Amino acid sequence: METAPLKSISLEEAQVRQFTLVDIITKHFRGDEILSLGDLGVVKGLNKPKYTKKVEEVLAEFFGVERAKLVRGAGTGALRFGFMSFLKPNDKLLVHDAPIYPTSKTTLEFMGVVPVYADFHNVEVIKRIMKENPDIRGALIQHTRQKIDDHYDLAETISVIKSVNDSLPIMTDDNYAAMKVELIGVQAGADLSTFSLFKLLGPEGIGLILGRRELIERIEKYNYSGGSQVQGCEALEALRGLIYAPVMLAIQANVNEQLVERLNNGEVAAVKKAFLANAQSKVLLVELAEPIAEKVLEHALELGAAPNPVGAESKYEFVPMFYRVSGTFLAADPGLQKTMIRINPLRSGADTIIRILSSAIAQAKR
Repeated sequence: METAPLKSISLEEAQVRQFTLVDIITKHFRGDEILSLGDLGVVKGLNKPKYTKKVEEVLAEFFGVERAKLVRGAGTGALRFGFMSFLKPNDKLLVHDAPIYPTSKTTLEFMGVVPVYADFHNVEVIKRIMKENPDIRGALIQHTRQKIDDHYDLAETISVIKSVNDSLPIMTDDNYAAMKVELIGVQAGADLSTFSLFKLLGPEGIGLILGRRELIERIEKYNYSGGSQVQGCEALEALRGLIYAPVMLAIQANVNEQLVERLNNGEVAAVKKAFLANAQSKVLLVELAEPIAEKVLEHALELGAAPNPVGAESKYEFVPMFYRVSGTFLAADPGLQKTMIRINPLRSGADTIIRILSSAIAQAKR
């Protein structure tokens, strides 16, 4: 089995991001404003809380884009509003030839959008499909992997699409990639980037859209009512989480690398192979020598490992997660349900995971 996980930034690079974000915050906020919980309501002239607007300005500067917009509905809501900014019913949308992420698929079906599939690994196929469908109205690129063998390069894919139609809006789903990798979609030439801030230590239900002013101004109009506004207290909470996310995620990536090396060097005899994959978040996949995966998961739960995600890297998740492999991977090989598990270290160290894994395997074999 071959995988192509996204390259994580180093701990040093993550520190620079933390310091840069804090520096930008000090240019937009007074010190006493940061020591508050933010404001509420629809402020005259802004149609949103003042602190929400300030946080959006900070995030636009940090990511180097024209506009940033905080929305309700987490990553799914961000994608939904992104689609609404450039698509209408019966419009065609260029997508990778792979299963569309379920919540995005639901939105597209509800909107009546027609997906046009192209293998994003093949430049000529992308160009041919676009020329065969000149009425395509936009493109969606999922930054993380949709299939076990996906390896397309985000920046290259954006460049190829733009070379055929420079005015075609491209939106990237940067969930599980933002604050982990060097560039997100909008920094690589896309028109919009979307992701959940709940996955970056922020509050439940808050998403972020970054990119072209024109598209985000349309989204502002769709979010006119007071009840749809992200409140100032929520915006500040999202910003606080984002400050700590890059360093935390870089440590997590480092633990994953340690685990691959230790497990493939035979530290746990019952492990056949370990490798990293983006499914959807970057996780450790552990292939067992015997078909005992389901029992291992049962015992890992008893030993303190989380059995399922909350927001998949949310602020509530800190013990390692021992979980079944993703539905996409199982669709490719149903036998993996008995021989493979996925592990996300979250805030734990490699020693904790090795201990839980070893004990769970020993108990499963009894």
